[in-house]
Amino acid sequence: MAKVSPREFIRQVQAERKKVSWPSRRETMMTAVMVVIMTVLLGIFFFGVDQFFSWVVQSLLTLLG
Repeated sequence: MAKVSPREFIRQVQAERKKVSWPSRRETMMTAVMVVIMTVLLGIFFFGVDQFFSWVVQSLLTLLG
């Protein structure tokens, strides 16, 4: 890769920045809501899995103890 001057680098960065397509406020809010919903659902799922395995371990320890 060829070296460029700092000034040329800044110009290239600005040109690339102009190509960026930023999401709308609505898209950002919808994505944030979906992330929260999925996080809650996964938290509930893994809580259930953890409780199940806890029950299995406790049952095995009771049988062996």
